[in-house]
Amino acid sequence: MKWFIVLIVLLTCTGKPVSSSCDIEVSPPKVVVRFGEPFSLNCSSTSNQIDSMGWEAIYGTGTGLREGVSSVALKIDSVKDWDIAPQCFVNLRNDQQCSQVRQFTVYKMPDGAFISQPNPMGPMVEGETYRMHCDIVNVAPIRNLSVAWHIGNSIIHNDSFNNPTKFPVNTLSVLNLTAQRGYNGAQVWCEAKLLFSPPIKSLPVIQSKLHKLIVLYSPVFAKPENETLELTAQSKIILNCTATGNPMPVYSWGFAHPMQLTEKNPNDSQPILTPSIQLPGTYNCTVSNTQGSSTKYFTVNEPPSNHTTFAAVVGGFVFLGAGIFICGLLFVRPDGSFSFSKAGYL
Repeated sequence: MKWFIVLIVLLTCTGKPVSSSCDIEVSPPKVVVRFGEPFSLNCSSTSNQIDSMGWEAIYGTGTGLREGVSSVALKIDSVKDWDIAPQCFVNLRNDQQCSQVRQFTVYKMPDGAFISQPNPMGPMVEGETYRMHCDIVNVAPIRNLSVAWHIGNSIIHNDSFNNPTKFPVNTLSVLNLTAQRGYNGAQVWCEAKLLFSPPIKSLPVIQSKLHKLIVLYSPVFAKPENETLELTAQSKIILNCTATGNPMPVYSWGFAHPMQLTEKNPNDSQPILTPSIQLPGTYNCTVSNTQGSSTKYFTVNEPPSNHTTFAAVVGGFVFLGAGIFICGLLFVRPDGSFSFSKAGYL
């Protein structure tokens, strides 16, 4: 109670409030500026107790005190520091002072992006994992850096950084790439860009050179399942053993009958075989390269017998035999001679 009475006495004696409102607004609310480029800020206050206001000195210059104003602008021709935080201050008539600091983001685009490997770039083997680096040179601030890895039309990895350093540094993004046969012949590259909120649309993307991937993989058939075909008189059998692989696979054929081995088949080392001697049985095709081999089987069957045609042929012979037998009874005499009169007599 005594302290409360003392506080009332002090306020009555001084005639000044302990504190007074000093609303400050700085625009724009966020500042992102490229190193070496100009920028400007505006500071304003809605207080009716303003005595003077101004910006603190930056690079040896400032606005100084401006009396009787409610706003003051700060203009810098060229940003020459990576960590700047200009301060707007307002002096009130009651000898109070309030201020607001505006943080800047000063950036620099990378000088380049370069793909490298700890080991020399060479052919990859399917299923093995390889470590690749994307070196980003002289970029700031690193916390706003984003790196994307591309293979063909797909982004396979994104990288971001938590380093709080504000001045330019060199960094790298690491990609652990597991080789796939679908990557063979594709281009890989990395892209570096700076991301801000709100975004700056005019910022370029820094892209590395393209690197062509070579992946070694074992052969695989275009149509992997074994096949069953029917041998017909109207057409030749065609056995398709087409396969892909890297290195390019070689083909070898196994024939259904030993007698076919004596015949020269000009295409027995090619993916498609048309045997010169068309026989039923099981044929096989083996494809191989340095990464492995695989075999496919073709079963060639004879066409099923046509029982209707067979019955017609047999019936025709039976009918013809019966006709000959009846004619013998009617027209052949016992001595073996032929006479129509015998038929009349009978």
